[in-house]
Amino acid sequence: MNPEPTHESANAGAGQRWATSLVCSRTGVVAALDAPAFLSPAGAPWLVEYALDPARGEQLRRALPGRPWTLWRYRELLPLADFERRIDLGEGATPLVRLRRTPCSGCSGAELWVKDEAGNPTGSFKARGLSLAVNRARELGAPGVQLASAGNAALALAAYAAAAGLPARVALPADTPPAIAARCRDHGAEVLSSPGTLVDAARLLSEPAGGGEGFWNLSTLREPYRAEGKKTMGLELAEQLGWELPDWIVYPLGGGTGIVGMHKAFAELRRLGLVGEKRPRFVAVQMAGCAPIVRAFAHGQESAEPWEEPHTRVWGLRVPRALGDFLVLRALRESAGRAVAVDESCLPDVAARAARDEGLRVGPEGAAALAATLGLAAEGAFAAGERVVVFQTGDPANYL
Repeated sequence: MNPEPTHESANAGAGQRWATSLVCSRTGVVAALDAPAFLSPAGAPWLVEYALDPARGEQLRRALPGRPWTLWRYRELLPLADFERRIDLGEGATPLVRLRRTPCSGCSGAELWVKDEAGNPTGSFKARGLSLAVNRARELGAPGVQLASAGNAALALAAYAAAAGLPARVALPADTPPAIAARCRDHGAEVLSSPGTLVDAARLLSEPAGGGEGFWNLSTLREPYRAEGKKTMGLELAEQLGWELPDWIVYPLGGGTGIVGMHKAFAELRRLGLVGEKRPRFVAVQMAGCAPIVRAFAHGQESAEPWEEPHTRVWGLRVPRALGDFLVLRALRESAGRAVAVDESCLPDVAARAARDEGLRVGPEGAAALAATLGLAAEGAFAAGERVVVFQTGDPANYL
């Protein structure tokens, strides 16, 4: 299900940029595209707006077969000003794998697929968003970049900042696996550490010892471009499935940029005339010990209250408060989706079954998404013939 490049010119359409402006995700206020931007005046994330129509969609469709199979094949739908000078480590282009022996397929008649993001340059889907964010920070003149992370985002920031020649700083919870900090230092990043959660670590970046030199904060949805990188997961899915979107997307959710980005991608593809009206139903998966989005969704709330005393060793899902909570909840409701909390005790067995039955090694977040999928299948949520895509977001080796 992975398109192969042809000998057609890979530069077809090069130099075009369809991005036009930034739009506040809460108020609709518009801002200039090529100026530094963090949160809007309303304290909400900015989103990138594009000029799109079916003629441009047909132009893109014709150009794609001649392009290398990386996320940069969708260059017109990305906001870089200077495509040719981009920092590119080969991100994106991850496989979509059909599962054959997992019980979910047999019990409901649904097709079960895994989008395996472990093959990205830094071992997780975070490479997509940080590639775009660091590239834009570089071309807009950032003196350095920083973020708070549970692990995978720190690895991606450190790697892309090194490739871009930018100083980098990451703040990690103290119980993050030591190998994460060591690998960040290998890339030349400064590493700060704090007891507690991601929220506690983030405070280090605003303190005098951690917030100097005017480094740009690239934390989740605090700038406009990580969502643009993450949306390429949705663009790839559409192309891999022959421009027919799946019925369900099951996604392990921390900060939520992936769901925000893919929801945006599908709307843009519709404006381009590349997909029809059908939209996938999103399933947001969190851990029972830290499930603010699940709780807010169940209560019909438009935003999520912070989760008190989060308890989970699935680092990427230990996010007690998400800046883009209202965007995630909006995407779930607009897609007639679901929000599911998973018990951590089941994850080792699910990961072992994926390895034994399907030949796949999945990280803890991917195991959580698979566990949620099995639970939904047992409830009869999936109809016969429906396509269910589960996101496996990171290499388990990143947690050693």
